[in-house]
Amino acid sequence: MFFLLKCFRLNFSSPYEVICVSRKLPPFLHQICNFSLGVDNEIDGSMYSPKRYFVNELQDYETGSISPWEGDKLTIEILNLVNQINLRQPALEKFGDGGLYVGIAGIAYMYYYLYKHPAFRDQKVQFLSKGIEYIKQAEKYLSGKPIRDPADETGFLLGGSGVHAVAACLYKSAGEKEAMEYSILRYTAAGVKCKKIHFLPYGGDELLVGRAGYISGALWLKKVFGTYVLPIEDIIDVCRCVYESGIEYSKRHNSPSRLMYSYYDTEYLGAAHGLSTILQMLMSVPEFLKQYPDSEHAIRQSVDFMLSLQTPDGNFPCAMDEVGNRVRPVSEELVHWCHGAPGVVYLMAKAYLLWQDVKYLKSCLKCGELIWEKGLLKKGPGICHGVAGNGYVFLLLYRLTGDKKHLFRAQQFAKFIFCKRFTSARKPDNPYSLYEGFAGTVCFLADLILPEKASFPFLDVY
Repeated sequence: MFFLLKCFRLNFSSPYEVICVSRKLPPFLHQICNFSLGVDNEIDGSMYSPKRYFVNELQDYETGSISPWEGDKLTIEILNLVNQINLRQPALEKFGDGGLYVGIAGIAYMYYYLYKHPAFRDQKVQFLSKGIEYIKQAEKYLSGKPIRDPADETGFLLGGSGVHAVAACLYKSAGEKEAMEYSILRYTAAGVKCKKIHFLPYGGDELLVGRAGYISGALWLKKVFGTYVLPIEDIIDVCRCVYESGIEYSKRHNSPSRLMYSYYDTEYLGAAHGLSTILQMLMSVPEFLKQYPDSEHAIRQSVDFMLSLQTPDGNFPCAMDEVGNRVRPVSEELVHWCHGAPGVVYLMAKAYLLWQDVKYLKSCLKCGELIWEKGLLKKGPGICHGVAGNGYVFLLLYRLTGDKKHLFRAQQFAKFIFCKRFTSARKPDNPYSLYEGFAGTVCFLADLILPEKASFPFLDVY
């Protein structure tokens, strides 16, 4: 028992390290050691399995490692998934709820993404047609839905503005100029509602329904059209509201960060609702930083505050109520895009590209090591809290560094989605959607074909 006590006093960086030690103990001792760290016995596969992720038994990169995807196997898997999505999540108005996040508008985005991809030239016409079919039904759902909350119109991932943005791009590709202009007009109108600092009483600055999402959409439209399709003054105005909102909240609540925000009374830090993506969006509009030069110092201080919260193993707390002595138990640690390092890494990447300070790159690399160990999530294949979302981090690191190790790891995560072990993963509530399900997975797999241009949907740091 003395050895067991010594085991718990050691500074292990993960339950997996404890598992490795505990396997050398007598059976009754390693079960106690395992139980106390929230690690479950597994009947199939590995002897032990953490609660939230599969133990990573994948081969890591070595010099000369060959991609697990030979020839056109990846393209075939993508087309098989697309066929499944089309059959099991048809373009019907009743599936319009959930916007880009879990509604059929997200599937329309997937089709648009594949339509633009050079690997699918033979399916180009078909994919554009399917994208328009899905987006029309999403628009029909919106037109019949009563507006009960401003977020119903302004929300990019969970509201109407994201649907209008994707519609504009699809109609542009189809040469439907009038429909395209109408969609842009609707997107612009949604932005006007964002200009009141407290336009959402529960918090109007985060990504899914708030101003950060609206800015993200405006930047994506600029990337697609090659120029701002919204008046730059309007985008700067929305950025100013985000900035002033964060300064005001931080002062009122004596926050250690110069900018801070809350969503439903929680000071989130992760990508979905929190500080990290809000800061990333402000940093992504150079015209705002130029017009309000004092803002950059406060933004950078806030980024450095986020950096100070990174744990020794590379993760970030989900919210401020988990900072310090209130840290989550190891067994409950979240390694998701929405909460944790897989989302915050995009902020650190943007900071590195903007300010060229290597400390931000080091932070990104720490995120990568954590995700390689704990990123094979049991919650499904999606990009919000699934394996594909975590695999995207390796594609980001590959773009940042050119190191083939990261590309190989991304390929391995993709391969894992199709392996027997993954069949025991949880089925998402919306298994064919963009953020929870296979539509997002398809985008990740397509980006493996052109990794030099890969980007998590709507969050490109370049």
